[in-house]
Amino acid sequence: QVQLVESGGGLVQPGGSLRLSCEASGFTFSWYIMNWYRQAPGKERAMVANITRAGDSANYADSVKDRFTISRDNVKKTVFLQMNSLKPEDTGVYYCNAERLVNGVNYWGKGTLVTVSS
Repeated sequence: QVQLVESGGGLVQPGGSLRLSCEASGFTFSWYIMNWYRQAPGKERAMVANITRAGDSANYADSVKDRFTISRDNVKKTVFLQMNSLKPEDTGVYYCNAERLVNGVNYWGKGTLVTVSS
């Protein structure tokens, strides 16, 4: 059974930090590009960061560059999102996504809520 389970969300003040984790099971984790998406209130889901299968390259949305860092551990089958200097506009539900380009297979987690507010 395929599962992606996010954790680490919560309430944080502006300028604070959070570290999200997404633990995978039920598929070959190292075969998949891993993405973090964010859905802000009233907005569509949008990608904030992704990382290659080997973890040697990452891409970021302009809005989070230099503040967020994505990483992965293929042994522990986990992807992380370190979020620093958080802003109120970072508020939203963060989803973990596994993507295999060769056949278009996608898996999604259920999301974890991040609220940035004073």
